[in-house]
Amino acid sequence: MDPIERAFKRFGGGRMEERFHEMRKEIIADPRVKEFLNNHEEIGAEQVENGLNELYQYKEQWHNCDNCPGLEACPNLMQGYQPQLEIHRRQIHLSYHSCPLKRKDDERKRHASFMKSLYLPKEMLSVTFDDFREDHPTRVQAFAKALEFCSAATPGEDGKGLYIHGPFGVGKTFLVSAIANELADQEVETMLVYTPDFLRELKSGIADGSYQDKLDNVKRAPVLILDDIGAETMTPWVRDEVLGALLQFRMMERLPTVFTSNFDLEELEMHMASTQRGGTEKIDKLKAKRIMERIRYLNTPLPMLGDNKRQG
Repeated sequence: MDPIERAFKRFGGGRMEERFHEMRKEIIADPRVKEFLNNHEEIGAEQVENGLNELYQYKEQWHNCDNCPGLEACPNLMQGYQPQLEIHRRQIHLSYHSCPLKRKDDERKRHASFMKSLYLPKEMLSVTFDDFREDHPTRVQAFAKALEFCSAATPGEDGKGLYIHGPFGVGKTFLVSAIANELADQEVETMLVYTPDFLRELKSGIADGSYQDKLDNVKRAPVLILDDIGAETMTPWVRDEVLGALLQFRMMERLPTVFTSNFDLEELEMHMASTQRGGTEKIDKLKAKRIMERIRYLNTPLPMLGDNKRQG
């Protein structure tokens, strides 16, 4: 049953024909319908009668749009779409195009498809370079190098990344979140990971069989951002089976990796050599050095200093 027929059914008995003529007048008098008919003088009375249902839907759905309740509550026949009248083979037809809210939502989803985050606060997903405060010389340099990295990033061709280090609260995570958003705007897929939680999740994945899938999901990211490396508890398994394998794969595939850490490169090497076995055995030092050689070769170190923003 057509929508206009359903409307007529609300008025039973002898009033139906009277109501039909009233509704017809209302439809033809609608400003948008009137403008369309005035712009198409080739349309005759017969075409108007045949297309009355389309004109009714057009009028009603634009009324919904004029009183928009929001995308999720959109009552139109196609949620998030606005009607458009067209002439096809001398008959009136309806087509639909997405409304501004739908286009904005589609753009948000498209953007989100290029930026994935694990174990980081959701508010970090909206950070941009416009939000970054350059209030210390090292922050100015880090900002400039981060922008340069974004403009030059070509996963699969160039695996060069950044190693951003400094004390707590100077904006390291803030900066890499801006990098991820900027790359998403360029349609470069990025994975932003809080390292300690990722490693704990991997460990739990050994028991339920999800370990390899979780590791592959991260290590294959076109651009990978490992936030707060060095905050994890270091073990031979973490260093050799996870970080070593991950970084080796990314180096071979020329996939850029960006790190943030409270440690500089020398301190991170000491951290990787100091496992739960106690002390720094020769084999641990050798394996730590091997991983650090990859990081040093592929990543530009960027110190960040300044006031602790978390205490501001």
